[in-house]
Amino acid sequence: MDPVTRVATPNGQRALLITTLAVPLTGWTLHAITLHRRLAAERRDPLTGAQRRAAFERRAQLLPRHRQDSLVCLVDLDNFKGINDTHGHAAGDKALAATGERLARWAGPQGVVGRLGGDEFAIATRVDPQAGMEQRLTELMGALHEPVPTEAGPLAVAASVGTAVPDYLGIHALPALLRGADVSMYRTKHSG
Repeated sequence: MDPVTRVATPNGQRALLITTLAVPLTGWTLHAITLHRRLAAERRDPLTGAQRRAAFERRAQLLPRHRQDSLVCLVDLDNFKGINDTHGHAAGDKALAATGERLARWAGPQGVVGRLGGDEFAIATRVDPQAGMEQRLTELMGALHEPVPTEAGPLAVAASVGTAVPDYLGIHALPALLRGADVSMYRTKHSG
């Protein structure tokens, strides 16, 4: 039987057609996956899972304007340089990753967590009025002060938290709320 005749049969044409379509589709699929991962990496910090600053600000600016029960927090890990110097950068990375995960869990699905840089994080979330603002902040502090498991053993981590409540301050613009939370955080940090 002639090889050209075999390709000309209906099964051979179907195989050629499938191959002709599959190769470009595979290439486009790989390109789309790569592009999606690249875009996601631009929005999220790979170490902590938190949004990067620009992505955080885009999502967070909607929350204070439309909710009476919203809250903006800034979190700064205390003595983070000392953690890196004493325990090494791997331990510091574990502390950052644990902080990002704990903040995301605390903020819940309606909140957004951003890593603003280094060891500073921001949160914009809603607080259930039934739970109470003070209770929720106590839960946040408890979560942040849990020891971080490392290869060398549990690592104690402390954090300073500043808050801004839009209704209390009468401000609903995110930049002003972040400034208010920043002032609150530094008061906390300096008061011990």
